[in-house]
Amino acid sequence: MHGLFVLVMCTVGASAFRLQQVKNTENCSDHTVFFKHYYELHGEPVVLKCPSPRYKHLDLSALTPNTTWHKNGSSTMISGRDEDSRIWAKGNALWFLPVRLEDSGVYICTKRNSSYCATVSIHLTVVEKTAAREIAYPQILFTFTSGKIVCPDLWDFTPNRTSLELKWYKDALPLEDDNERFIILKGSASLIMTSVLPTDAGYYTCKMSFLFEGVVYEITRTIQLETVEQEKRITPIIVYPAQKTTSAALGSKMTLPCKVFVGLSSHFQTDVEWLANDTSIDVVYKQSRVTEGERREIVENGENFIEVPLIFDSVEEVDFYTDFTCVAQNTYGYQVLPTRVKQEAVGLSWYIAMIPVALASVILGGICMHKCWKRRADKGYAIPKA
Repeated sequence: MHGLFVLVMCTVGASAFRLQQVKNTENCSDHTVFFKHYYELHGEPVVLKCPSPRYKHLDLSALTPNTTWHKNGSSTMISGRDEDSRIWAKGNALWFLPVRLEDSGVYICTKRNSSYCATVSIHLTVVEKTAAREIAYPQILFTFTSGKIVCPDLWDFTPNRTSLELKWYKDALPLEDDNERFIILKGSASLIMTSVLPTDAGYYTCKMSFLFEGVVYEITRTIQLETVEQEKRITPIIVYPAQKTTSAALGSKMTLPCKVFVGLSSHFQTDVEWLANDTSIDVVYKQSRVTEGERREIVENGENFIEVPLIFDSVEEVDFYTDFTCVAQNTYGYQVLPTRVKQEAVGLSWYIAMIPVALASVILGGICMHKCWKRRADKGYAIPKA
């Protein structure tokens, strides 16, 4: 069995749009913040998927596949692809060909049928390619075992998976096909290591070409590999949340999972729980506005994981000043991971758009007042006729 853990973050505008007015989303019965943040490289193709939450508080499985997209603060909808368009929606996905720095922001997808709708806010951050290591995908391998690292989030760009061809680099140096310690398989997104050594830790880069309508795009993924000693495989490792803060809008719903890697240990040997200000969730939130969700036991690539979600029925201001902590422990050790919820920045596009209107109103009002004052002045000082 491979001593392996792969943590894959979800991955995910402006040129020519075809724009339409968005239906009012304020009547949607659910507004949720997607808990994963999309980090992408400038100039590369990106596909942003509208998620279908797994938890009970937002079940979209019964909805017909009618999905619309718009950027936060904009009153226009991103529609289907026109000629030479760069950002376009197709079904459940939002495409960027390619993505640019100014595309960073919050995108809102809305799913609706004739009687019900739900919106999900998704955060996208675009960085320069020189900052690729800052948004690297973390992955872990155990030393002195065989294992593999995976180039994530490629399948939207490879309809024929058997034709997948990747180029791999270790700390910016290419890995050759004849390297005995690394095996590069054609048609696979994995890099096989015959025996993992502590010195294998570092940054790996995988690259592939994506051809679309005669234009070739480059797709790059950077992976930060951590090597762990075998004897530590039974100590729980919290792998998500990966960031210290999570953004959320006031009044929105949010699910924040705590995902714990327990290696070859049995699921029942490890306890995972959420705390608020070092106190149990049910004690701090007696009204059950914030609750700890059901425990999920997962097996991925022969390794065991535990996931316990923290569910916000409605984010309130007090949550921005609360210290949330995920605690994972078993008889061999424990790990504590603190995280905070911060208020999502409010889009300014609507206010900026109103500035010219307000200025025009002030100017027009000033002109009218001036003319009215001038008429009164003229009447008051008119010279009477003889």
